[in-house]
Amino acid sequence: MTAMTFDISPVADATLRDALTSKINNLTKPLGSLGRLESLALQIGLIQRSLSPVLSRPVNILFAADHGIIAEGVSVSPKEVTWQQLGHFARGGAGINFLCNQHGFRLTLVDAGVDYDIPAGHGIIDMKMGRGTANFLHGPAMTMEQWEECLSRGAAVVDMEADSGSNIVSFGEMGSGNTSPSSMWMHIITGLPLDRCIGAGAGLDRPGISHKLDVLSRALAAYGGSDSVVDRLRWFGGFEMAMAVGGMLRAAQRRMVVIVDGFIMTACMAAAAIINPLVLDYAVFGHCGDESGHRLMLDHLGASPLLHLSLRLGEGSGAVCAYPIIQSAVRMINEMDSFADTDVTKYF
Repeated sequence: MTAMTFDISPVADATLRDALTSKINNLTKPLGSLGRLESLALQIGLIQRSLSPVLSRPVNILFAADHGIIAEGVSVSPKEVTWQQLGHFARGGAGINFLCNQHGFRLTLVDAGVDYDIPAGHGIIDMKMGRGTANFLHGPAMTMEQWEECLSRGAAVVDMEADSGSNIVSFGEMGSGNTSPSSMWMHIITGLPLDRCIGAGAGLDRPGISHKLDVLSRALAAYGGSDSVVDRLRWFGGFEMAMAVGGMLRAAQRRMVVIVDGFIMTACMAAAAIINPLVLDYAVFGHCGDESGHRLMLDHLGASPLLHLSLRLGEGSGAVCAYPIIQSAVRMINEMDSFADTDVTKYF
């Protein structure tokens, strides 16, 4: 297991759960009639240890890094798109920008390991681990020391946001070729055949997917590490993915709500749960995307996503889109009258 530990408290509290359930059940509505809003309100109340939870300063943390495996032709996106898009995010014209603007999210950009010298002064946090990971077809993508440092740096970014007043966070990513390490993580964690974990990524055609499967199968066969799951994760992972894992674990430790985005971030949440399963108590799964394998990975985690909009953008877009539903759950428990406070007859 990883040497870095995260002290995450379980949200289980029978007394508080009973009080929250009673409050929700006695709002002026038929029992259970607001469905997922009710279960979300219960979860957030337990996370915050409050009968009147609040959401403050939502933030989407986007980690960007490059991947050595892209040299094997596993992506239609050339490597330079990573740094180009990171600059695009900083200028405010990308998909995640309009969604963050719409829903009141702060967008925090982190260079986790982009193969480009990002100039200072663009609002991008420098957490660079190197100019991309090594090519895991020929050896480990990163050392165990780099893995540990990524966890630490991801946690540090979350600490910065939590110290600024954020209690709800989503994570996004940018890195050409990063569905390949995500597929490897899915296979390692779920045990599903590798071919069921691989999809089109940014737009591979059928021959491209077959080539991707061949490359990843050869990389898996050549694995030279230990039997440890964490050793396999660092061998096939990405800097931005490892930082997201550290960020998710720290967010749970800080009792923040964690909104989980698409395929890659679901793989990161699954990896975080290997390190500390209690992280899942703090997770709200924003959506089910169209990348092959995402639904299977959600099923493995027992997760029920809030949305299915055929998204496959990444960047945290699906998580941010789900935020208004989470807001509605919190508004429900805080703003609806109870039967005890009105002259409406309790009708269930």
